[in-house]
Amino acid sequence: MMNGRTTVLLTGFGPFPSVPANATSLLVPRLAEAARAAFPGIAFETRTLPTEWSSGIEHLYGLYEELTPTVALHFGVSSRARGFEIEARGRNRLAFVPDAAGALPSTPVLRADGHEYLASTVPVGAIVARLRRRGLPAFISRDAGTYLCNAAFYTALDMARRTEREHRIGFVHLPASLCVEERRPALGIHPRCPLSWRDAVEGGLEIIGATLGRPVTRR
Repeated sequence: MMNGRTTVLLTGFGPFPSVPANATSLLVPRLAEAARAAFPGIAFETRTLPTEWSSGIEHLYGLYEELTPTVALHFGVSSRARGFEIEARGRNRLAFVPDAAGALPSTPVLRADGHEYLASTVPVGAIVARLRRRGLPAFISRDAGTYLCNAAFYTALDMARRTEREHRIGFVHLPASLCVEERRPALGIHPRCPLSWRDAVEGGLEIIGATLGRPVTRR
């Protein structure tokens, strides 16, 4: 259980090449709405990060400075995600792949003097176990890729490591096929997606609960 006033930052991403509609940008406001009811006394903030090498990282720095979150859970999509992929570490490596603006990263690493890997500071194993108890597909991932999801995760971990405040920072990959059109059948589930929209919200609540060390209050 975390003590004192707790601010939880939830972020998603905007569109990027091959993903013209990113479900996480819609998920995090819905998740925050449900979380405010499920976790009384906790402040929730949501933001959508630009899917751009330069402005995305700059935006993240600004958010941490502005909000000083106790907990930050970042959500992204991946074509490799089999359900909830809870990332165990971020890597100090960038792929030379165009961002949403068509730009490439200027360097192959995020920090020239940084560690190759930084470990997540949320209880990864406990999160996966909790999701599986609810019958949701959940996995520990040790490879967050080398695109902007990993860049945001590593940057957040590095920022937290350089402060004296307590932080819990995690990253969750969801299937890229999670449908953003909620009017479609099965609560927005894509025929090839292992998660429904309801699963994504319910699972998100369990991730928050496991990170805070609290049960989910359902009304």
